[in-house]
Amino acid sequence: MAKPKKTPRPKAETPKGFRDYFGAEVTQRAEMLHKIAQVYHRYGFDALESSGVETVQALGKFLPDVDRPNEGVFAWQEDAEADKPGDWLALRYDLTAPLARVYAQHRNDLPTPYRRYAMGPVWRNEKPGPGRFRQFYQCDADTVGAPSVAADAEICAMLADCLEEVGIDRGDYIVRVNNRKVLNGVMEVAGVLDPANPDNFAHERGIVLRAIDKLDRLGLDGVLDLLGKGRKDASGDFTEGANLSVSQRQRILKFLSAGSDAHRDEFAFGSGGVDEDPEEFENRVRGIHLFSDGNYDDAISGGSYNERVLATLDALTEGSKTGAEGVEELRMISSLLAAQGYNADRIVIDPSVVRGLGYYTGPVFEAELTFEIQDEKGRPRNFGSVAGGGRYDDLVKRFTGQEVPATGVSIGVDRLLAALQAKGRMSAQAEGPVVVTVMDKARMSDYQAMVAELRQAGIRAEVYLGNPKNFGNQLKYADRRASPVAVIAGGDEFDKGMIQIKDLILGAKIAESATLEEWKDRPSQYEVARGDLVSKVREILELNR
Repeated sequence: MAKPKKTPRPKAETPKGFRDYFGAEVTQRAEMLHKIAQVYHRYGFDALESSGVETVQALGKFLPDVDRPNEGVFAWQEDAEADKPGDWLALRYDLTAPLARVYAQHRNDLPTPYRRYAMGPVWRNEKPGPGRFRQFYQCDADTVGAPSVAADAEICAMLADCLEEVGIDRGDYIVRVNNRKVLNGVMEVAGVLDPANPDNFAHERGIVLRAIDKLDRLGLDGVLDLLGKGRKDASGDFTEGANLSVSQRQRILKFLSAGSDAHRDEFAFGSGGVDEDPEEFENRVRGIHLFSDGNYDDAISGGSYNERVLATLDALTEGSKTGAEGVEELRMISSLLAAQGYNADRIVIDPSVVRGLGYYTGPVFEAELTFEIQDEKGRPRNFGSVAGGGRYDDLVKRFTGQEVPATGVSIGVDRLLAALQAKGRMSAQAEGPVVVTVMDKARMSDYQAMVAELRQAGIRAEVYLGNPKNFGNQLKYADRRASPVAVIAGGDEFDKGMIQIKDLILGAKIAESATLEEWKDRPSQYEVARGDLVSKVREILELNR
């Protein structure tokens, strides 16, 4: 008789595209989110916690991977094998689509405008890669039911405040603002958008939008290739281009460079008109630096940075009603922000911001961290974008049949946390608990009394609960826990009413360099009266902060 097969043991590994988060990471994320929530609350936003699962129908067509509709989410059908299968359900892929459903469902009970913030995990069924996971945290704030661009300006100001609240210095970030209406106006004037028939040139327009959205990654040369015949990447893969004419390409490039160093100096585009020689045009614009040098507050041509950009956009959208409306909305946003003290050192008009999602209908914005870090190959680069959002006036309409204006922002939690660590605002390892060691198992109640006193004084502490036989293992445990202090007391100490308190942080520093002058006058272990436990531990913690 054959032996029954053993059930194979499950592999102890996280699924592909997912990861586990441990102590310091979880604690630091919670602290950062708490600070952001305080800013949101200060601005009058209310918290909302919606379901992590939505119907696929409620999530709609605005999925993260537009090339695979309904496949960008983790979805399943209730009672799929039944005679009458149930609804298709899916894990939420962002926090905005659930908000649209919540507002449509409860709009009679909610104030208008409705201002809410939400924080939590989202899931995307996409191919994972370095730093790209299928589950990640988002932190959103949205205003639903406010048609005025004052709501967009408020979101931008709040985003700047959030970055400063968590520890990003002014000068290390910039919030960039654009308007999809302006881009539509430029494409209309360029002949890539027909207001009478939006389906015309839709294919070319999609290529243009994707090309602009990749400007920071591909550079100007790559965008030019995609606006023209197409682009071949380093692997040899070819991406089809929009096949725009020279005059069309030039107008779009002038739009992108409206606030750049190249446009300011006029060396890139010269004084040639839109019909200048194609070869001369291509040779002149390739390889130039499109992005601003950061001197946003300089008065140029009799006006501020934002005023100069807006004047350029006025000229580029001339003849387009939509474009003119978009420029005027940007002018209003800039004016409202300036009135509150948010000038171009923090928030700028930047035409290169387009945002990838198709549901944006007006102002769009991104927060970029401008300080330098090193990539995996040791090359310097800017940290990049950590938040983005915009106006999406059509999303709630799917449920109500009526247009409901809305605008909002989403902060990339993991990226912002990584930025804070890169700036030294958060250490890679959080401070562990004070460890009360066990020298005599019969005195466990005394050890528990000590740890209770520390906890009641607001000090994180624990009693060692492993096998106390080997004292060295207890100190090794404290070291692995990143404990700042160990409390030591055996029978002799208890009889004398004394305890030993070991400064583990100082001990580690002395071990690194025993001759280090700055530590020579500080002992790493103290004998104190039992009644001085809390005060001495607190003193050591303050010294090491």
